[in-house]
Amino acid sequence: MSYIVDNDILGALGGFGLIAVLVAYALLVLGALVSSLTAPHSGGMKLVWLVFIIVAPFIGSLFWFLFGKRSAYAT
Repeated sequence: MSYIVDNDILGALGGFGLIAVLVAYALLVLGALVSSLTAPHSGGMKLVWLVFIIVAPFIGSLFWFLFGKRSAYAT
């Protein structure tokens, strides 16, 4: 009987963990979109970053925060 209770608790914790990961992912992509739109890039470069973030959301967002944002504010 206690095995069933333990398994239910672990399942619930796993569900909350999955929700937390999905919320973090959505915030990362949304933050990258907003940040790239407000960056001082030219219109063409903003379009390139927006397409990259939309087509490949995880990689595009990571690359924006690692490389794109820094180069936008360095110019």
